[in-house]
Amino acid sequence: MFSLRQSVRLVAPATRAFSTSRAIFQKQLKTASNLAEVEGPESLIGKGAAEGQIPTELEQATGLARLEFLGKLEGVEIFDTQPLDSSRRGTMKDPILVDSYDDYRYVGCTGSPAGSHSTMWLKPSVEKVARCWECGSVYKLNPVGVPTEDHHH
Repeated sequence: MFSLRQSVRLVAPATRAFSTSRAIFQKQLKTASNLAEVEGPESLIGKGAAEGQIPTELEQATGLARLEFLGKLEGVEIFDTQPLDSSRRGTMKDPILVDSYDDYRYVGCTGSPAGSHSTMWLKPSVEKVARCWECGSVYKLNPVGVPTEDHHH
């Protein structure tokens, strides 16, 4: 006779070791609790909450989110959120430069003067400029980060 109890097998759930968890087990890392303690990406891995507890934002924040959170706790704005130059239209010969730590960035163009048209979202990249299809203003990426190596797989 078949019973449901016999058909259910208890199996331990499969666990996956994430790259961050492997790093934690390889060496003892110090999690930064303020900006002065940030020594690299590995210091921006949150500790998490104690077992059975719900983590706070500070305990669970990781990576750039943790860096931004630590900055806000100290009154420091980590990311540049100032509006771009809207006193003029960018041209192909004199584009509006957009700083970026990545090889692209999203830009919201509202025209010149600012607010003269609805926001048009553009994506200038290292390879090409972006031109607003409403006002024609040109935006060019200005890479300010550490150059990344090409990884060929």
